[in-house]
Amino acid sequence: MFWNRLSLRHGLIAAGTVVALLAGCTHPSVKPVSPSTTTTTDTPVTWNTLPPTSDTEVVAGFKAWRAGCVKLQNDAVWAKPCQAAAKLPLSPAAVRDFMQSQLDIYALGTDEGREGLITGYYEPVYVGSLTRTAKATVPVYAVPDDLIVVALDEVYPELKGKRLRGRLKGRTLVPYDAASTIASNGSKAPVIAWLTNPMDLQFLQIQGSGRVQLPGGRQLRLAYADQNGRPYRAIGKWLVEQGELKSADVSMQSIRAWATAHPARIADMLASNPSYVFFERKPDSNDGPSGSLNVPLTAGYSVAVDRRAIPLGSLVWMSTTTPDGLNLSRPVAAQDTGGAIAGTVRADLFLGTGDSAGELAGRMKQAGRLWLLWPRGVALPSASAK
Repeated sequence: MFWNRLSLRHGLIAAGTVVALLAGCTHPSVKPVSPSTTTTTDTPVTWNTLPPTSDTEVVAGFKAWRAGCVKLQNDAVWAKPCQAAAKLPLSPAAVRDFMQSQLDIYALGTDEGREGLITGYYEPVYVGSLTRTAKATVPVYAVPDDLIVVALDEVYPELKGKRLRGRLKGRTLVPYDAASTIASNGSKAPVIAWLTNPMDLQFLQIQGSGRVQLPGGRQLRLAYADQNGRPYRAIGKWLVEQGELKSADVSMQSIRAWATAHPARIADMLASNPSYVFFERKPDSNDGPSGSLNVPLTAGYSVAVDRRAIPLGSLVWMSTTTPDGLNLSRPVAAQDTGGAIAGTVRADLFLGTGDSAGELAGRMKQAGRLWLLWPRGVALPSASAK
């Protein structure tokens, strides 16, 4: 079968910048949890068990979650709490009272423990052009005219979420071209922008959305539109296997530095990842990019989660640290998903736009805990319903 095994997100993909670059190499202090081999536990706890945080953090996290309520107006679980939240003044006392009166708390974990992995992702900005120039020679493609996508659950309900991607060869559906073929031969797709560096395109595809800095100051916003159906292979892992980098040293910065030092081998490195992402233009805006919930993400307070463990739209309490060792405890909004986000205690924190956010995302790989804040009196969904 050649359906997409990366489970690409609607907005941003392959969440967890470091994890996406390594795909399998793990932080020494965090044991990865596979949802297919562990038992999830949602244990009810009291409010005083939550790690403390400031009023500023509580209000900011609540505000980010409330912004997503526009997509939950008809949701059986969240419609009523969202209606109540819409009328709430943004004062610390009102927000804390709302949470404690309207929501129950469940400590998330598995039979392997309650500590998991917290990573970060961001929206990159790359120099480019709307037309090909002497410097801007790397095309960013829209969805190809010959790409065919088949939703398998329309025939086989047990394959919910699985999609077959390919192209027609005569009357036969065959796998779509791999990334290396597209890079060499082009694609039957409109070019929506041109970048100046092939590494910029690779990182844009890993993040799944971004901005192109155009001449004159305008920034063109791009978002994930579709994918070629090939499995994602981490270029960082390829560099480790080649003996070029140690797994502990893999980051966007180290990969880019290696590419700068070895321009003749860039094509070989990129060819190790057959996955290829196609993009679409989005309206110009200063808001964050849209995630899987299709609402703008809030820097520092929107997270990507595994929706099998945490339903989209949920309010979550997160406790972790920054790469510099500072404690980070706050409510966050589950508004996105991603292929590298798998497991019960697993979250990817959206960190913003541009180089500073990217530098932080490149280092964010922390141990952490999660608590699900769920409407009082509403039964938790089964794993199959999330």
